[in-house]
Amino acid sequence: MSRSMFDYTKSVLERVSFDTKLFCKELEKAIKVLLPYEIEELMLWLLQFTKEKPELRQCLITIKNT
Repeated sequence: MSRSMFDYTKSVLERVSFDTKLFCKELEKAIKVLLPYEIEELMLWLLQFTKEKPELRQCLITIKNT
């Protein structure tokens, strides 16, 4: 995948962060299309992003289970 897919994924996750269920669903989709090193980068980004949105932390289990 190109770098633009990673950036697109972050953009989508930011836009749906108002809804935990939708956020988890989009995160699951992202994991299917991103490369392993991009998933690692996404995890780091998610840890930072969810500091202000603790309700989204439950979705991080999705990545840890891959």
